[in-house]
Amino acid sequence: MIKIQHIYKRYRSVHALEDLNLEIPQGAIYGLIGPNGAGKTTLLRILGALIPPTAGQVWFDNEEITQSPAAIQRKVGYMPDFFGVYPDLTSAEYLEFYAGIHGISRSKRPSTIADLLELVDLTSKRDALVETLSRGMKQRLCLARALIHDPDVLLLDEPASGFDTRARMEFRELLRTLQGMGKTIVISSHILLELAEMCSDIAIIRAGQLLMAGDVEHVTHNLSGGPRIELRVLERAADARQLLKDMPEISTIMDENDVGEVIKVGFTGDDQALYRILAALMAHDIPVVSFAPHRTIDRLEEVYMSITEGVSSL
Repeated sequence: MIKIQHIYKRYRSVHALEDLNLEIPQGAIYGLIGPNGAGKTTLLRILGALIPPTAGQVWFDNEEITQSPAAIQRKVGYMPDFFGVYPDLTSAEYLEFYAGIHGISRSKRPSTIADLLELVDLTSKRDALVETLSRGMKQRLCLARALIHDPDVLLLDEPASGFDTRARMEFRELLRTLQGMGKTIVISSHILLELAEMCSDIAIIRAGQLLMAGDVEHVTHNLSGGPRIELRVLERAADARQLLKDMPEISTIMDENDVGEVIKVGFTGDDQALYRILAALMAHDIPVVSFAPHRTIDRLEEVYMSITEGVSSL
């Protein structure tokens, strides 16, 4: 487990992190979400023992990073948001170079490099120059670099930016494979779809301060007012809203004065409550054409927009 206790980071007059406390469970895929300038990259660099905090402590189990930064760095693989590649090297030579930096014996390097290239699906690009690789391939190569010393923890800063839909799905499966190998993965990203699909837990950070942390459903439940239902009717939307308003399972009706066909409501209860709501609508001859819980990604997007209101992402 990683335990972050009262972390501050200041750059002269800039307060990048302010009294941040967080616990990252072992084996989690943990997402850091927030606008640009929130402090996400600063936090990753502190976790990687690349920069010290101004105040506070970070514990990796029983080791505190400022007391043993070299030991922490051996446990951590860091993938920054820039490539940092050497274009005149082949993919294999690139990994060979970093294997040497991490002190991997020459006898183990060939098998380690072959295994990593297979893991990130770059075996066919083993002898290709790095400069000829696509953006997505370079990112996968950088991930292989971060894994070269078999770290327990991976710190990934905007790891899937520039990926198309297929590449993002493949990357998500790769992260789950790494999680299955026992690795703890911390991801910084502003792409909400990535976090909802990839992460088991998230922390929302704004202006260096932690707003909320926990598993994805817990965070979206607490910050978006609980579970939601979205339904669409052919007609009689006003009647549907009135009926829903009088039901004990309905906690709120969003846009109550709207006259549109799409109705969003907050509800309390389980699947039985969902059934009772739909059954009541049908019993009153409300022509319902769709009825479904609000997707986690949609609710997470609402949360993100509400907490970053007035904050530029440029």
